[in-house]
Amino acid sequence: MIALSLIPLGHRVVRFIRKVGAFFFVAFTFLVGSAQAVERIKEVASISGVRANPLVGYGLVVGLDGTGDQTTQAPFTGQSVRSMLETLGVSLPPGTAQLRNVAAVLVTADLPPYVRPGQRMDITISSIGNAKSLRGGTLIMTPLRAADGQIYAVAQGNIIVSGFGASTSKASTVVNHLSVGRIPDGAIIERAVPPPSGPLDLVTLELRRSDFALAQAVTDAVNLAFGPDTAVPVDSRAVNVRTPADPGRRVGFLARLEALQIGATRDAARVVVNARTGSVVMNQTVTIENCAIAHGGLTVKINKEPLVSQPNALSQGTTVETSKDTIEITQAESALTEVKAGANLSDVVRAINLLGANPQDLIAILQAMKMAGALKADLEVI
Repeated sequence: MIALSLIPLGHRVVRFIRKVGAFFFVAFTFLVGSAQAVERIKEVASISGVRANPLVGYGLVVGLDGTGDQTTQAPFTGQSVRSMLETLGVSLPPGTAQLRNVAAVLVTADLPPYVRPGQRMDITISSIGNAKSLRGGTLIMTPLRAADGQIYAVAQGNIIVSGFGASTSKASTVVNHLSVGRIPDGAIIERAVPPPSGPLDLVTLELRRSDFALAQAVTDAVNLAFGPDTAVPVDSRAVNVRTPADPGRRVGFLARLEALQIGATRDAARVVVNARTGSVVMNQTVTIENCAIAHGGLTVKINKEPLVSQPNALSQGTTVETSKDTIEITQAESALTEVKAGANLSDVVRAINLLGANPQDLIAILQAMKMAGALKADLEVI
């Protein structure tokens, strides 16, 4: 009886060990796979010639509830209405009509690649006059032109404005932006973009950033998947790839090409500083050398209090206005902070935060560290 009871227990123990081992194997595989970061070619490069084309057009929005352009301050709106009505066979008497329900707008859109006539795309409508709101308006048929002056689409439809506003004679409230709206599928494609010229059996991969290591990594991945000499690097920004001459095989080839995975390359260390807003952004490869940072703030406060010297009633004097100036100088305490060499991004941020520096002070500190040779990164001011 004892032997028979131990056999099922042994089977249960073996099954438990197998399950635990499989779990740890899957967990180990997941950790190893996540540690080795990879990128697809379509995430780091694009095919030359496959891009969108900007379109723009001038049109009119009608049907506004008294929130349109004031034609005395925006005379081009009245001229546009007059021209539109003349094309429709309506003649207006001389003079400028006060049209409060019409607004002049610019219509912008991006023409996607490989679109065909009859397909639709989204458009954005922006007021160029002094209209208060485009909410509830309708865009009249507007041709959209490209840089070559040709008409590629025609836009028309009811505008969607996400904002809302209400006003009286003495107060107003506005939520979001009322002078810009969108029309989903508001334009119809009338002309197709001609395909890019060049050899049919050759495409160029344009890298999104200039990097020789990335260009070589893309070349190695393509040659490993499709055979040697399939890809040839041109420079740090382009890689030529030979494709099948048969048009029926090119789509499948390009789909497999974009899905190829490459090892994530290390980005160049860079610090981007926006001097207008005080924003500072650093990537994870920023490091610094041994340095010591001291930062202190000097605050000067000047108070000017107006005074009036009033003479006595029988002194025959005059009233004199004077002022009393008070100057207060405050020196903030400064501490010397040491930063060790090889510090990563978190160490850099932690060390600077210990100084109590605001974003504007941080910009000055980073510039001084760059001049001292302690900041191992490209400092870019925008």
